[in-house]
Amino acid sequence: MATQNLTEWRGKDLVDRDGEKIGKLEDVYVDTDTDEQLFGTVKEGLIGKHLTFVPLQGVTASPDHLQVSVSKKEVKDAPNMDSGAELSQDEEAGLFGYYGLAYPTMPTESGRRLARR
Repeated sequence: MATQNLTEWRGKDLVDRDGEKIGKLEDVYVDTDTDEQLFGTVKEGLIGKHLTFVPLQGVTASPDHLQVSVSKKEVKDAPNMDSGAELSQDEEAGLFGYYGLAYPTMPTESGRRLARR
C-alpha cells in the first residue's frame, strides 16, 4: 500500500480498525524529506470545522474506503488544526508523540517535517 498515491482517495471514507466510519479523507500529509505519506486529515465539528490528523501507516484499501489502524476514539482525541492553518514544528512533534510515532529530528529548510499534498 505504501506505493499507492493516497491523494487519489480524497473525499472517500476513512474507517477505523473496527470498520467504524471516521470521516472523509480531506488531505494527505507527507514527510518533507522522504515524501512518505504519513497522515491524512478528516473534518470534524459542525461550526468552526477543524481538521483532525489520522496516521496512514498500515492503511488498507477496499473498493469504497480506506481502513486505518487506529480507533475512532483515538482520532477524536487527536491533535487538530483549523482549516487552512499549518502546524508548527512543536505541534508536529506533539502529533507524532500522540500516536506513538518517532518524530524525525533531521533538520529541514522550514524546520517542519510535514507537507500537504
